[in-house]
Amino acid sequence: MIEAAADITEDAFLGGQLRLKQKRSGHRAGHDAILLAAATEARTGDRVVDLGAGIGTAGLALARRVPGIRLSLVEIDPELAELARANAAANAIAAETIVLDVMADAQAFAANGLSPDSVDVVLMNPPFNDPARHRGSPDQGRQIAHVATEETLQAWIHAARRILRSDGVLTLIWRADGIAEVLAALSRGFGSLSILPVHGEAGRPAIRVLVRAVKGGRAPTRLLPGLMLNEQARVPKKEVKDILEGRAVLPLVER
Repeated sequence: MIEAAADITEDAFLGGQLRLKQKRSGHRAGHDAILLAAATEARTGDRVVDLGAGIGTAGLALARRVPGIRLSLVEIDPELAELARANAAANAIAAETIVLDVMADAQAFAANGLSPDSVDVVLMNPPFNDPARHRGSPDQGRQIAHVATEETLQAWIHAARRILRSDGVLTLIWRADGIAEVLAALSRGFGSLSILPVHGEAGRPAIRVLVRAVKGGRAPTRLLPGLMLNEQARVPKKEVKDILEGRAVLPLVER
C-alpha cells in the first residue's frame, strides 16, 4: 500500500518529461538512475528488464526515450513496486511490475515470466556501497538500496546472464573503486565490454563506472573517455545537463 500523501513527493526528471512519486525518506532516485538509462541501448519491441527498479526511474526514463519497449520493473520492496506501477501509469508508459528478489533462483524468475534466454536488455543499479567502509542507514529501505553484501554483484550479474538471450546486452552502474569486482563478475559469460568512468569534477578520481556488456560477446574491451559531471565551479556541464534532461545519450549507446 502506498504511504500517506504527506510521506510522498512528486519529482520531475528528464527536464519534466517524467514525473515520479517517491518516498520522502529512505532511498531517493537521482542522477545515477538517469545516467544508467542514458547509457542503455534498446530498440522498439525489445524486452527490457530493470533489475532492482525501485520506483522505476531508470526503466521508465529509458521507455520515455525508446517508445514501444516491453518493460518489466523488478523490485523486492512491495511499497516501491507499487509506486513504480503507479508511476508507469501516471506517465502513460506500458510496464509490468514484478515483486521479486533479484537474488532469487531461476524457478522464482520463471514463475514471474522471466525464463532463461528470454530478454533482450537488462539494466541495473545494484546496491554498491561496501559495508566495511560505509555506515549503514538506520532506514531499512535506504540500507537495502545502498549497501552490498559480498554476494550482491555476482548474484545480480548471474541473474542478468540467466535471463538474457545470446547477444543480449547488460548495462549497469557501480562505484568506480569497485571496477575490479565488476570485471571479475562479468568474466563468466559476458564480453565486448564498454566502460565509461564518471567523475564528479575534472581532476578528481572517478566516482562511478557505467558498463555495457554483451552476453557471449567477443569484441575487445573499450575504456571510454571519462564523463565530467561538473565544471570546476561545480556547475553542471552543458552536455551533462542535456543527458539529465533527456536530450542526449551516453556513448555506451551504439547508434
